[in-house]
Amino acid sequence: MSVRKFEDGLKDLTLLGNNKTVYPEKYAPEVLEAVDNLHSDRDYFVKFNCPEFTSLCPLTGQPDFATIYISYIPDKKLVESKSLKLYLFSFRNHGDFHEDCVNIIMNDLIQLLDPRYIEVWGKFTPRGGISIDPYCNYGRPGTKYEEMANYRLMNHDLYPEKVDNR
Repeated sequence: MSVRKFEDGLKDLTLLGNNKTVYPEKYAPEVLEAVDNLHSDRDYFVKFNCPEFTSLCPLTGQPDFATIYISYIPDKKLVESKSLKLYLFSFRNHGDFHEDCVNIIMNDLIQLLDPRYIEVWGKFTPRGGISIDPYCNYGRPGTKYEEMANYRLMNHDLYPEKVDNR
């Protein structure tokens, strides 16, 4: 059994346990923090469901709301959840299209974590009578995870859920 100690990389965390949390007012990938994965000898999924995501339309400035689903197979690093919360909050005043938001989130997490596999799915509430649900994924090139990413992308949403306008 592995036991995580303060000396094992936790001392580098600046947000977890900090009672003076500052919420970013603009897009802030620099708030993301990672901890060591003590179980890098095995494959497993880490999943985040983020039901309060907000961004702005880059043209109209109107707010867009979504649930963001992030799933990844870590390698050496895990994203620290409070930093992820603050990072996602930083989109609140950020203007980008839905498709851009999910790809930016995925790219920032790839840069931070270098995961074996990652996927990000945004389920945005309808505006103008249309909901947009962009999905992106990545598998480490030259590995079984690249094959997995291709398979999951080609089979993604073959059986879409019944949309109830959320």
